[in-house]
This record gives sequence, C-alpha cells and structure tokens, in this order.
Amino acid sequence: MVKSYLRYEPRASFGVIASVESNIAFDSSGKHLLAPALEKVGVWHVRQGICTRTLEPSTASRSGPSLAVTSIAASLSSPLVASGYADGSIRIWDSDKGTCETTLNGHKGAVTALRFNKTGAQLASGSKDNDVILWDVVGETGLFRLRGHRDQVTDLVFLESGKKLVTSSKDKFLRVWDLETQHCVQIISGHHSEVWSIDVDPEERYLVSGSADPEIRFYTIKDEAEGKKDVGNENGDANKWEVVKFLGEIQRQTKDRVGTVRFNLSGNLLACQSAGKIVEIFNVLDEVEAKRKAKRRLHRKKEKKSSKGSVEVAENTKEPATEEDGSGTLIIVTDIFKLLQTIRAGKKVCSISFSPVTPKNSLATLALSLNNNLLEFYSIENDANKKNLAIELHGHRSDVRSLTLSSDNSLLLSTSHNAVKIWNPSTGSCLRTIDSGYGLCGLFVPHNRYALVGTKGGTVEIIDIGSATRIEEVEAHGGAIRSITAIPDENGFVTGSADHDVKFWEYQIKQKPGQDSKQLTVSNVRSLKMNDDVLVVAISPDAKYIAVALLDCTVKVFFIDSLKLFLTLYGHKLPVMCMDISSDGDLIVTGSADKNLKIWGLDFGDCHKSLFAHADSVMAVQFVRNTHYMFSAGKDRLVKYWDADKFELLLTLEGHHADIWCLAIGSREKEKRLEEMFEADLENPFENRFAPKEEIPEEGAVALAGKKTQETLTATDLIVEALDVAEMELKRITEHEEERRSGQITRFQPNPTMNGLLPSDYVLDALSKVQANDLEQTLLALPFSDVLKLLSYLKDWSSIPDKVELVSRVATVLLQINYHQLVSTPASRPVLTALKDELHSRVKECKDTLGFNLAAMDHLKQLMASRSDALFQDAKAKLQEIRSHHSKRLEARTDTKEERRKKKKQKK
Repeated sequence: MVKSYLRYEPRASFGVIASVESNIAFDSSGKHLLAPALEKVGVWHVRQGICTRTLEPSTASRSGPSLAVTSIAASLSSPLVASGYADGSIRIWDSDKGTCETTLNGHKGAVTALRFNKTGAQLASGSKDNDVILWDVVGETGLFRLRGHRDQVTDLVFLESGKKLVTSSKDKFLRVWDLETQHCVQIISGHHSEVWSIDVDPEERYLVSGSADPEIRFYTIKDEAEGKKDVGNENGDANKWEVVKFLGEIQRQTKDRVGTVRFNLSGNLLACQSAGKIVEIFNVLDEVEAKRKAKRRLHRKKEKKSSKGSVEVAENTKEPATEEDGSGTLIIVTDIFKLLQTIRAGKKVCSISFSPVTPKNSLATLALSLNNNLLEFYSIENDANKKNLAIELHGHRSDVRSLTLSSDNSLLLSTSHNAVKIWNPSTGSCLRTIDSGYGLCGLFVPHNRYALVGTKGGTVEIIDIGSATRIEEVEAHGGAIRSITAIPDENGFVTGSADHDVKFWEYQIKQKPGQDSKQLTVSNVRSLKMNDDVLVVAISPDAKYIAVALLDCTVKVFFIDSLKLFLTLYGHKLPVMCMDISSDGDLIVTGSADKNLKIWGLDFGDCHKSLFAHADSVMAVQFVRNTHYMFSAGKDRLVKYWDADKFELLLTLEGHHADIWCLAIGSREKEKRLEEMFEADLENPFENRFAPKEEIPEEGAVALAGKKTQETLTATDLIVEALDVAEMELKRITEHEEERRSGQITRFQPNPTMNGLLPSDYVLDALSKVQANDLEQTLLALPFSDVLKLLSYLKDWSSIPDKVELVSRVATVLLQINYHQLVSTPASRPVLTALKDELHSRVKECKDTLGFNLAAMDHLKQLMASRSDALFQDAKAKLQEIRSHHSKRLEARTDTKEERRKKKKQKK
C-alpha cells in the first residue's frame, strides 16, 4: 500500500520591516515608502507608519524557491514600481493597484541597480552578470543589452538632455553610453576602488560618484549645445565625445565606503550615505551664490598674499579643478557643494531615499533603512535635522531566538535580544510588544493568559499577555537559560541552564500582599545537578522521563519522579542543540552541531538511524503531534520534513534568507493528501551545465536583452506546432481543390484544432500569444526551416493594421539572427524581396498616422492653453528673469565698489 503524506507549502512571512539586500525608495506621491521585505516589497504609509500593501509575486509565477528583492526603483511620473530579484528577473508593479503588470527576464545574475527615465517609459537595469539592459516599459520588452563592464554594475543614471546613460561598476570605472548608437562613448577613471553609487542633479549640471575612497568625486555634464561648439574648435575632435568632465573632490568624514549618493528632487541637497552610521548632507548652491563664494575666496586669497608681501611670488601648490563661468571667475567644487549637517544613526545605514515632496517647514524629508530591521524618517532643516518617525514595532531588532505557539494556535510568542512580541499567526500582525532581556526560550502557560521567558541573564520573566506587561522577573539560574519546557498534565515546568542545573518549578495564581488582583507566581520545587552546561531539556508526553542534553555531546535520560539515571545516549561528535520526544514516547530525536539527526529508541536507548540532515548545524527539531514525522531546521536556511520510521526525507522547504534558529509546529489545518514531490532546478531542463562558458564580450558590445526561460521554450514549441498544423492544412486544401477541378465532388472538413481559423490566422494567433519580452528568445530557438515558413506569412499579416508592429519586430529579429543563412539560401530571396517593399510601405503608413495624431494632439493642447484664463502661466520664467537681472545689478555694484577702493588706495 502506498503511503501518503501531508504536503506543506509556504503561506506567509511577517515581522520584516526592511531587509538589507535591497534599497528603499519613495513612490511618486511621496506618501508611501517602498521597502524590501525578503521576497516581497512592503508599501509603508509615511504618516501612519503602517504597511498598507505588499507587492508579492504569486506562487504561480514563481517556478522555484522565493528569492530576495535586490533592487527597487519608482517612476516619478507614474505609479509604476520596478523590483529586481536575486535570480535576475524584474517585475513591474502598479503601486496603486498592487498588481504585477509584467515580468522581464534578461539577466543571469542578481539585479543590483534599477532606474526609470523621467517619463517612466524606459527602465535601465544593471546586474551581477556585468551587463546593462535597457527595457521598454510600455512595450514590455528589452531594447538592447550593453556589455563592457568587467565586474558587477552597481548604479546607473539617465542623462535625458543628450540621451545618454551613465553606469558605475566594481571595476572602478564609469561608462557613458549613447542610447541612440548603443555604444560606449566615454570611460571615466580616477577612482582607486570599487564605485558603489552615482547620481545626477535634476537639472543635469553635476554628476557625483562615491566609492571606498576617502573622498567623493564630482563631474560637470556638458550640454549638447556645448558639444556642437567644441566641434569647430581646435580641440573639438578630442572633446566632442567628452560628455562628463571632472570638477573636483570633497573629503568625507568617515572611512567607511560610500553606500548611496542621491540628490533630492529640487536639486538643492545632496546626501552621501556611508556603509557605517553616518549620512552627510551637502547644500548645493546655485550659480549666483557659487560665484559670490568664489569671489570672496579669491578676495581673501589676494588679501592674504598682500599681507605677506608676496604678491609677485608664484605658488607651486596644485590648484584644484575649476569651472569657469562667463565672467571669468574660477569656481571650484567647494564653492558649489557645502557640508550642511551630518545624520548619525543608531545602527548601520543600509539605504537612503529623499521624498519627492518638499515639506513646508523644512528643506527635505529623508528616509533611512537600518540593518536592524528599522525605518527612520528625518526632516532636514537649515541648522539641524529632526527624526520625525521610526517604524520599529512591526518586527524584531535582531535574530528571533525562540518561537512558541499557544495551545489553540491563536497566538505566537517570539523572543529576541531586547523584546518579546505576541503575534497573530493567521494575519501576521503584531499584537503586543513587551520589553525584556535577551530571551532564549519561551513557554505559554495553560489558558494562554501568561507566558514565561528564559533569558540569557539567567532570569525567568513572567509576562501578562492581556496587559502586555512584565509582571515579575525571577532570578532562576546563575547562567543563561537555554531551555524551558512544560510538564504534561501538571502545573509546572522545567528549566535548563548553563550553570549545570536543571530546575523544576510550579506555578500558581495567587494574590501577593500589597496587590489588588491575583497574578501568576512561580516557585522552585527541586533541582538536578549536572556535570556540564545544559543545552536542551525535553519531557516525554506521559511525564515519565526527562532528557537532558549537555555540552559534552551526550544526552542523559532520567526518571522524572526519582531523578535516577535511566539512559545515556552517546554518538554525536558535537553538542546537541535540539531534541524532541514523539507523542507515543517511543522515539527521541536529537539534532547536533555536527549536522546530523539521530533517531533513538526510548526503551533501550539504541540508535535507530543517523541522518546527515543539513549542510550546517541543526538548530531545531520537532515531531508532528501523534505521528513519527518530524521537522528539522538548520543554519543552512532549510526546513526539512522527515519520516522517522522509514528514515526518508519527505520534503524540503526553502525560503529563508538567513540562519534558522527555531521552529514551532501547530495542529493540522487542512488534510491535503499528496504524493511526494521534489522540485527540480529551473535551469536543468534547458541549459547545459557542461557547455563551454560564455566568452568575455568585446568592449562596449551590444546583445539581445532577453533570457532563455521555460516560457520561451514553451512558446517556441507552440509556434512550431502551429506552423506544422498550418502546413498540413494547406496541403489538404490544395488536394481538395485538385479533386474539385477533376470533377470529384467532396466536402472539405477543416481541422477542428484550428478553431475555425485559416492557416495564416492560426499561426498569427499562436505568435500573438507570446509575451513581448519573450519574443526575441522565442524566435531565437526556432529551426531555420521553420524560420522560412514564418517569413512566408509575414507579407499577408502586414496588411492587418494592428499587426504591423508585431510583423516588423518578427522580421527584424529573424533577419538579425539568421542573416548569414538567409543570404546563402536561394529560396529565401523571393520572400525577402516581396517583404521588403510591402513592409516598408506599411511601416510608413503607420508612422504617418502616428505623426498626424501627435500633431493633432499638440494643436488641441495649444488651443486649450490659449483659451485658459491662467494668470500666472509664465510666472516662473519671469521670476527667473527678475532674479538674474537682480544678481547682475548686485555684481555690478560690488565691482564698482571694489574699483573705488582701489582708486582710493592708489591716491593714498
């Protein structure tokens, strides 16, 4: 008889505010902050401090274990949000609806950088595979892949004015790419270590880059108009490709590497976040203030020289890089960027993000994500910074060391280094947070009104769950309490500690002197002295035996009534970290730091089986109630399901992104009888592991943006099948026509699988079902014979107006992929000749239609603008003119004053 088992699947994860693998980002409205939560993206309301929505991939779209979010980017002009994952995939979300619009596959390594352009129509992504891919967000497809970096791409930014893209990498270089020619036009060196972040101000005047060097580097960005002027100069040929020019360096206040550099949306602030606890805020001065500062600096320099009497002596010191304005004043980087203030966080800062909305009473709002699962919001002012909000109650600040479920599975108790939290395991909401010591173990008292926590300091804390208070702290042991377990069917519990003691306790509810109500109290009944540190304590369900695991790698079993030694279990090479006894009392399982599970008989103490269970220490093991099935968890981030009778591994649960310290098992919720299933590796069916590795790409090479996936291979099979079915149907139609001409009257029966479509329409329907992002890789896998068949249909399809774009893409991709074979095949020439004329005219018609519609929309826009009664339509431009005139007058006044002073000095 075939034995069936329960199958367990991932249901929910909670307690994560912000994970450390990715960055944070504000949405376009500035009301919500997007924070990574392992494989999900949490949308946090900034004012209310609650998670309003979670962007999580559906289980149907995931073909393997859940992978962590590694990068987040939000479009400033639309509600679209992009999230990159550790497997190289990118998902585009609608943050308002919380739905996934599309999934883009192209990278072979984890996505490390994402950035939308200003319109939100294009998305650039960088990855650990050293490639940069430009995506069409509207068309949901990859445009091209840029290759040239020799290490991981760390950041990227668009230069909208010149249609350029700047990327940074761990190879110490910045690269400037021309998106029209798809080539690298400039390579910027100067950093002595890995470049971690870059950014450009909204007006695209300055580019800033940060690395592990003790300074941050600044560059000026050349306009297209300046580039055209340089072509006519003597040095025009050398400078026409120079988009970015070095301006200068500013020393940082910390030795930690740069984590993130970001300008705010108005461009007047620059934040430089280091990998430590410091965030430096720089004030970005405008041109007028920078000129004034430069003039004052030069004036002080002249006065200093004249006071020393060394005006005619030339200095040999190295001058910093300068930028010359129209009046001839030399502006250095310190004239533009001024250190405003420094934010010091309590823990290491992982990421920062400026809010796109500027508050009324401050310069900007800055959000910080810390490495202790915490989000902080600061208000930046001229003289100081103020912490407005900290989102911290929704998760622990450090590792969760123990988990305990209540008897009815309605509450979950978790302990950490400074707090105890009570959760609702069904909804994942945090119900209570109680300050405590370093909790290593926990226990619910019957009726679930109170909880007991054993701490690292050797105390037992009594917690009232209803009032969320710690009512008493009992000095129980002289060392850390490693284990606490209840005595079945009795009002008592047992604790094991590093002070070599096992203590038996009784609890009762009584009223102490001076108190108004009755409360839970505990008292020590008896003790059992051991010869080494106690790590784990377990009691059999019939309360007959107590098992104690010691630091000397042994497990000793005692009679619980007389405390006499019954069995000693030897065999583990390293200390036992966890153990449990089955519900019937027949088996005891132990998990050790030697990575093994051992199953013992509790009757004679014989070892039934030793299982190599995990790739690291086994930290938790527990039997399922009333069965011999058990779960084990280890530091290898895996949870495994075992049959202790057959010694078989039934299931492996993946999904954790760090060491697993504990687990808790509740009662069964659903009876799902499923046979054993093992998930296969995604890449095995369609990638040969033994194939030669890909060669290093050429300098600035361009390639296809997509990636081969199971979906693309399935789509290729469907197209090939449709071509074969259509070919057979065409043959049957031809034979029927010949029979009808010869006088044979027969009725033609169409193929029912074609759903009443013509052969050409049937193939077009199969091709239209392919996602736009997967089209290149789908056509790449087509055999050449099927390529010729597909090309023969394109001429007929081009007459359908709404399919011209699809036909053009298919023709372009097929020609790029199979160019040499098509040129050398005579049968393809008539098809290509007919397609050339037809397709060119159809594309021209579509282009004319789009141009006509755009012109009409512009005309309507101008009409609406002319009819509007807006009084302040050009107020901004006029205000800028007034300010420029005012600044010129001030400069003229200062110049005339200086001239008068010089004349007076000369007269004297």
